[in-house]
Amino acid sequence: MPVLAALAALASCAGAPPPAPGGDVPAFRVFQFPADAIPRIDGDAGDWAMVGPGYAIGTDALAADDGSGRRPDPKSLQVNIRVGWVKGLNRLYFLYEAQDDFWNFANPGLTNDIFELVVDGDRSGGPLIARFHPELGKTLSARDAWFGFQNIHAQNYHIFTPAGDKDWAMAWGPQAQWIKRLPWSNIAYRHSFKHGEGGKLVMEFWITPFDHADPDDPAKSVETELIEDRLIAMAWAVIDDDGPGKRGFWNLSPHHTMYGKAAELCPFRLMPLDTAPFAANWSFRILDRDRRTVAFRDESAGATGWKWDFGDGAGSTEQHPVHRYATPGKFVVTLEATGPKGKARLQKVWDVSFTGDPPK
Repeated sequence: MPVLAALAALASCAGAPPPAPGGDVPAFRVFQFPADAIPRIDGDAGDWAMVGPGYAIGTDALAADDGSGRRPDPKSLQVNIRVGWVKGLNRLYFLYEAQDDFWNFANPGLTNDIFELVVDGDRSGGPLIARFHPELGKTLSARDAWFGFQNIHAQNYHIFTPAGDKDWAMAWGPQAQWIKRLPWSNIAYRHSFKHGEGGKLVMEFWITPFDHADPDDPAKSVETELIEDRLIAMAWAVIDDDGPGKRGFWNLSPHHTMYGKAAELCPFRLMPLDTAPFAANWSFRILDRDRRTVAFRDESAGATGWKWDFGDGAGSTEQHPVHRYATPGKFVVTLEATGPKGKARLQKVWDVSFTGDPPK
């Protein structure tokens, strides 16, 4: 699906906050954890204390998807969900807190309270479940649709709340042999209730979103690169199973078939750090080793001015300069960035180098 069409479809989700200044689509927000405060997956919500109430998505954002607009009865079910990310890690972190008057998790199979999560990291759209493939039963067999299509460009997880004596999730695709375990996911629960009782569940987990989740080999898979201010597509359903004939399907998306159609998901924005001080940051790429030509890239959020020292007596005030070093060497490169929030410097010692260390 073209990007503009995908965005238009995503924008149909209700309940998302209005666009931030400069934002293009109303979107739910994904909190950015600082690198020194990555949540520990232990079922303790204390790591999430820094995540403000504006990031919480509660029961009031869920509705029946039959057109009635019905909401869950707060006396029966209340949920509070927060989503986070960490710059440089292609992981989505979740804190799921739920109060239910009847927890169902002792029966076999899918008869269980479930948090059904669907993620389309690159907003590629289209169906992700074999039954919705337009060629199923025509040019495509059910077997080939399962192994060659299902859960590949977007992923669906039926996460058991709690898991009881089951594996923690049904990953609805042939990737189940690897995608539900480290180093691609992790989960922890905390609760004290028994099957059939009421009580509070705290569930903490992370998953890796994939642009291509290979059915057989994670080495052939392509993780979604999570980048600040980028939109991803995601939605969930809380399936409240209170026994035979008492099953509520409460959806974040207005479309029931969001479980298998990525265009029916909701937009989520990967937010910048909430309280980050102004900081200089930059990266580089060597364009030509023989001619010692380097492209420098400013990555300072909010910078409006730049002063580069390339370590060889030359400099630049461009944001993303290209520099050619006249002679080989090991260089100390400094960027001094300025912006509305102040001034900051970042120096990297010998990262830019065209010669090895001399023998001792």
